[in-house]
Amino acid sequence: MDKHTDNFKRGLEVLAKIDPENYKDIVNSFESSVLPDLGTLAVEFNYGQIFSRPGLDLKSRLLATVAGLTALGNTEQLKFYINGALNVGWTEKEILEAMLQMLIYAGFPVALNTILTVANEVFSERREKNLLNKKEK
Repeated sequence: MDKHTDNFKRGLEVLAKIDPENYKDIVNSFESSVLPDLGTLAVEFNYGQIFSRPGLDLKSRLLATVAGLTALGNTEQLKFYINGALNVGWTEKEILEAMLQMLIYAGFPVALNTILTVANEVFSERREKNLLNKKEK
């Protein structure tokens, strides 16, 4: 699959804003997977076509993504997007409020799994790395 499409390039730019430290490793990790083209498709579609659309800025899209993944109880991808939301300017408190809002729609078990497990893990890791400053809390 051609990785030099405009959508792929635009997708990489968006992904670099979400996770500047790890985006290349994320993309490269698909190379050795059972379906390498899946990584290309994800970059082209998710980030090159959806995340880069006009109408919402990246910051808003990331908070919406955190809320959606929380409601679905998707703990695998949620960690990445919580980190991304912090990287583009959301605070820990704002992220937690958006996640807590999903309690109404998804119920307590999902909130317990996502907030007490995933969010807590992300915030703890960032504190250990001194990536959360007082403003973000």
